[in-house]
Amino acid sequence: MAVLLAGGSVACGGGVKSESAVAGHPRVTPAAAVARAEKNAKDITSLRYRISGTVPGKGRLEAEASMNTQPPAMSMKMTAAAAQGGNGQGRRGQLDIRFVGKVMYAGGSAVRPETLHGKNWLSAAPAIWGRGGADNQSYGVLPSQLQANPIEQSTLLTGSKDLRLIGTETVDGATTTHYRGTVNSKGLIGGRLDQFMQLEVSDPLTMDLWTDGSGRTKRFRMRAEHNDMPAGTGDGRLDLTITFLDTNRPMVIKAPPAKDTTPLTDSAQER
Repeated sequence: MAVLLAGGSVACGGGVKSESAVAGHPRVTPAAAVARAEKNAKDITSLRYRISGTVPGKGRLEAEASMNTQPPAMSMKMTAAAAQGGNGQGRRGQLDIRFVGKVMYAGGSAVRPETLHGKNWLSAAPAIWGRGGADNQSYGVLPSQLQANPIEQSTLLTGSKDLRLIGTETVDGATTTHYRGTVNSKGLIGGRLDQFMQLEVSDPLTMDLWTDGSGRTKRFRMRAEHNDMPAGTGDGRLDLTITFLDTNRPMVIKAPPAKDTTPLTDSAQER
């Protein structure tokens, strides 16, 4: 799928106070505040979110997306700097991506028109989005770091041993409390380790978390050096910021009309 895109592949406790203390409630440690955010994340069934930052080997990108957890579905509009081609020229384009019913759909100006055969969308199956580790499948369209569920990514900071309070800040109009810590893969197990491996970075991962007055995640940021694996993905640092805009509001994510979709074939992948 990557070769179908224009220009190539497409390119986000030592403290003693938390938001509760700021609001005049009993003090809690950063570890307790981060654990509360993790617990609240389990109640999120739908999310609209924004992504900005840089991805190793892909460059700068910006995206806005919506997702549902049951059944899993995602819709994203991404603007990214395409990887450098053989002529050294990179391009920017918009990529529209949807995952519905284990099928991925890709459209937008970043898809080469000759692969669409007069339609507006490509489809590919089976496609999996939202899991951790190697289970995801986006046919090279999404950077690995964006194939995971951001709700689950936001809980990685619970594995930090050096959580600290940074301060109170306003994020997207909401008053939040900012925490920071580092996460190492050796301290993670199960799903959290899978999420870490999906980022394709080396230890340590520096992570910032902003929680609102209700103890829910409002924003998180992940920064780390690329682990240079797999080979050929390029260099650079991961620096992604993901902001939660709306949670648990109805998100309607539909597949494009079948008559406007061209299935991805083996011959198309080889071109």
